[in-house]
Amino acid sequence: MIPIIQSPTDPNFVQNPYPFYAENRAKAPLQVWSDYNMPAAFSHAAVAALLRDRRFGREIPAELATPGPAHLAPFLLTEAHSLLDAEPPRHTRLRKLILRAFTSRAINALSDDMETLCHQLIDDFPDAPFDLLEAYCTQVPLITICRLLGVPVDMAPKLLRWSHDIVAMYQASRTTDTEHRAAASAAEFTSFLHSYIDQRRSDPRDDLITRLITAEEDGESLSTDELIGTCILLLNAGHEATVHSLGNGLKTMLQQGWDASCLAPNGIDRLVEEMLRYDPPLHMFTRYAYETVELFGHTFQRGDQVALLLGAANRDPEAFADPDRFDPTREIKTNTAFGGGLHFCVGAPLARLEMKIALPILFDRCPNLKLAAEPDYSNSYHFHGLTRLMVTT
Repeated sequence: MIPIIQSPTDPNFVQNPYPFYAENRAKAPLQVWSDYNMPAAFSHAAVAALLRDRRFGREIPAELATPGPAHLAPFLLTEAHSLLDAEPPRHTRLRKLILRAFTSRAINALSDDMETLCHQLIDDFPDAPFDLLEAYCTQVPLITICRLLGVPVDMAPKLLRWSHDIVAMYQASRTTDTEHRAAASAAEFTSFLHSYIDQRRSDPRDDLITRLITAEEDGESLSTDELIGTCILLLNAGHEATVHSLGNGLKTMLQQGWDASCLAPNGIDRLVEEMLRYDPPLHMFTRYAYETVELFGHTFQRGDQVALLLGAANRDPEAFADPDRFDPTREIKTNTAFGGGLHFCVGAPLARLEMKIALPILFDRCPNLKLAAEPDYSNSYHFHGLTRLMVTT
């Protein structure tokens, strides 16, 4: 297996990673990506298999775990109690407790408020060219997750800054400055949630934080550290993914055009799934091997990491006909935008609902929406999202 070389911070790659995916997927489903010093799965079959193979997981093997640098302690503490990096039995317990609070009823109850929010945001659109990513794509999921958690909406700007700082830790362009900002924001976020959770314990409300506090499974409940880790994860993942799913999809629609039928009730599900498939917000998710495993021509040893290239899997011609064509009428077929297996995103139903509500309202209110400048993607791989989306109405 000959290692492949491609800097994940190269500007041309960041703007369009799909030719790199196609070239290497055609050679082999799994190849060593030397810039990451690990094998990477390019094909849909390989990514789907690894997502569900219990011989791989997110949690680092105990013998390889290290305390980490002191300056990252606040950030590492939030990670230590996150569902994202847990495996059974800890993952099973956490996910059950979270899902007892994060119910479909609670999510669907937000629909009316989401519709009202979308209209309010559109009412405030300026006449001059403006950034739709900031004015709409960011605000819909951010304010919605604030309301779901029960956090005051006027906290949204601060929560957004904390989230951006923490999420930047997973980017290929990470620096020492990135680490210090993430640690500072994790400490501020944790301090805020400590006091807010204490407030909710004495003054329960009909919100997710209260439901997380009271959730119980087989006599167990979430600890305060687990509550904080869960709230941070839900905010970060709950808005970051939807922001860029909306932004990337709207960019594609405005560049390539669409038929109005895709925004109708009987077409919106297909449109949303095609947006998620065609240009997803997360392109890489890693796993650790927990034993010696031979797969796709590669031998893994315990502790080896593998990169699952979600963006590459979603453009695999073996899984999707004519995959480089954006087709909002495409029959729905499972894509990898939200992962799979045990770690399938718990917020996926909320993200899909936000998109199904936000898109028809936007185009109904703004039928002449057009791009005002060529969009650029940010240098943030393995995330994939725009820096801005300048439009006119």
